[in-house]
Amino acid sequence: MILIDDYKKILNDIKPQIKELEDSTGYETLQGAIEELEMHTQQPDFWNDQAKQNEIFAKLKVLKDKKNGVDDIKSTYSDLETMIELYSELEDESMEEELVQTASSLQEKVEQLRLTTLLTGEYDANNAIITLHAGAGGTESQDWCEMLYRMYTRYCNKKGYKTQTIDYLEGDEAGIKSVSFSVEGANAYGFLKGENGVHRLVRISPFDSSGRRHTSFASCEVMPEINDDMDIVIRDEDIKMDVFRSSGAGGQHVNKTSSAVRLTHIPTGIVTSCQNERSQFQNREMAMKMLKAKLAQIKEREHLEKIEDIKGVQKEIAWGSQIRSYVFMPYTLVKDHRTGYEDGRVDMVMDGNIQGFLNAYLSAASKGELADN
Repeated sequence: MILIDDYKKILNDIKPQIKELEDSTGYETLQGAIEELEMHTQQPDFWNDQAKQNEIFAKLKVLKDKKNGVDDIKSTYSDLETMIELYSELEDESMEEELVQTASSLQEKVEQLRLTTLLTGEYDANNAIITLHAGAGGTESQDWCEMLYRMYTRYCNKKGYKTQTIDYLEGDEAGIKSVSFSVEGANAYGFLKGENGVHRLVRISPFDSSGRRHTSFASCEVMPEINDDMDIVIRDEDIKMDVFRSSGAGGQHVNKTSSAVRLTHIPTGIVTSCQNERSQFQNREMAMKMLKAKLAQIKEREHLEKIEDIKGVQKEIAWGSQIRSYVFMPYTLVKDHRTGYEDGRVDMVMDGNIQGFLNAYLSAASKGELADN
């Protein structure tokens, strides 16, 4: 038998939170803004301008997601309110499971939308580009890099984000030396930007016949994908381009011609590369997109007004200052050193269940409570 007063308290606690979400999303004005944008799509010349189409549809999606998020919460709140009333009258035990699930769902939806309202950075709504690099340690770190790649792609799949490999360099014996991939979806950069940093693994090595414990490192760099209409200009004379053959064991990671492209931004020393597209032109275009993304990330992190203010090689990831540790032995624990958030279900975390870590980072960042690495 559940205690109905506990669920009445949930309703009372969440009611003011819903009001806060309505205020923070500008809920009362969302429908009018949506209708105004939809009127643009009905203009005769609307379909003649592809860039304008993309801009309006992107804005529409953001507004509709906000409105639908609040509407869904209000609907679930109403459902829970009705269920509590019915249960109080009938005391039907068959309703208990659904009541508990509805209450849990409501709390989760409120928290998720609350976190979304914290995504106010210049690029938070954008798609993301993630690059993983194996640290020192050869096969151990390269295997760890591949494990992180699997973790992030699993997370993206659960979240409904679309991923596409941009650049891939496999390890000498196992794993991968580095990989870059895009993440397409609402607020992808905003949610994933906190993963930027060094990730540390402690485990009994499967590559050590003596069964010794090893510590491995891999770095994760998260950049916002930059739209073409954003004011980020890179001069041709500041770019050095090299072409080379794609590497890999075959399949999508290899080409017989020198179509892979490496770009070096001369003023900063930043290097990007792409080898997974079909042509040299496409690879150069993607490498340029990654370069713009990296410059935008640095601009945002350093609180700079202009891209031109970035000087010299940027070394934003320092070994030894890991943001998170993943311990497989002698116990199981994943702990974020900035927020203190931890989860002992290491297998679930490695299977992509990292939303708790992302949420903890956003909450702590919004309150100025992030600890130094």
